[in-house]
Amino acid sequence: MHSDRPVFVVGCPRSGTTMLQLMLHSHPRIAVPPETRFLVPAYFSRRAYGDMRLADNRRRLATWIAEGRTTKFHELGLSRPEFVQAAMLGPGSFGSVIGMVFKCYAERFGKPRWGDKRPSYYRHVEMLMRMFPDAQFVHLVRDGRDCVASLKQMPWYKADAVHAMANWAEAIDFGRRHARKLPADSFYELRYEDLTADPETELKKLCVFLGEDYDPAMCEPRHVAELAVPKHKVWHSNTHEEVTTAHSGKWASRLEPWEISLCEEVLADRLTAYGYELSGARKADREHVAAFKAAAAKRRAARLRKYNRDRLTRLREPGPIAALLTEGQRQLAGLPQQRSYELLPR
Repeated sequence: MHSDRPVFVVGCPRSGTTMLQLMLHSHPRIAVPPETRFLVPAYFSRRAYGDMRLADNRRRLATWIAEGRTTKFHELGLSRPEFVQAAMLGPGSFGSVIGMVFKCYAERFGKPRWGDKRPSYYRHVEMLMRMFPDAQFVHLVRDGRDCVASLKQMPWYKADAVHAMANWAEAIDFGRRHARKLPADSFYELRYEDLTADPETELKKLCVFLGEDYDPAMCEPRHVAELAVPKHKVWHSNTHEEVTTAHSGKWASRLEPWEISLCEEVLADRLTAYGYELSGARKADREHVAAFKAAAAKRRAARLRKYNRDRLTRLREPGPIAALLTEGQRQLAGLPQQRSYELLPR
């Protein structure tokens, strides 16, 4: 029997997650939309929307998702009224309202399985597991030096190279933690360099993990880029071209000598653990190392503050969290299988 488990693509920004999103979206059974901005803020604001067993609360949350200025719902090509109606008639849990967006997106393409992609989700895997307890995660890893070099060129990235290094280190550390803690059928890692060098082999292995048959269309993600990549995201222009290895190793010419030195000093263990060779750059200056440690500490402190606030919310959850949209989710909740949605008792 085919799986209907949700699929989440995670990784440091500029790791190739959009390319992987398109590869998955090219599969005849899987739909993965462009990045949205509603899942994380909705979760941390869930008390404001109340118990999702009440249809009116589902309507309020769905309306914010569909009409919010920052949610990116308009990029999904969905009818706002139809989505709000589907959320109201769907199961009465917070994750069900959130997941209904992706389910509706999959139905737009006539596909039975849905997913989502946002690099920063690597920090929120536990949250996603609360909402989608049968989820599968695919962590894409790229040479940290290339990620830093690419982030520096992005018009939306306002931080400096030191913070980009801290970002990559954080993504790698979270990935290692998830690989240790999650079941083998829930978390999968692959390298960008391997995926671009031999996409067929790597995608076949990924399909085994996902429980899907491999489809050759997955190796030609450019064919769905017109539909699945918003036109204003010009920094994703490479997704409209063939998969290539040409973008690997560009850090050598794009990073300053001091940036290479710092990368290879503070990220050395992580880089070599994933098979990336060091160039033998000179030792980094103390002030640069101190700046990296400060940036990493700032990221840790911000995460801890948000985590502690959420711990208090969890003590008084406004209603059920886990989605009830897939057979796996319903089975975990002890509910019978179904072919169509059933409105939960209120």
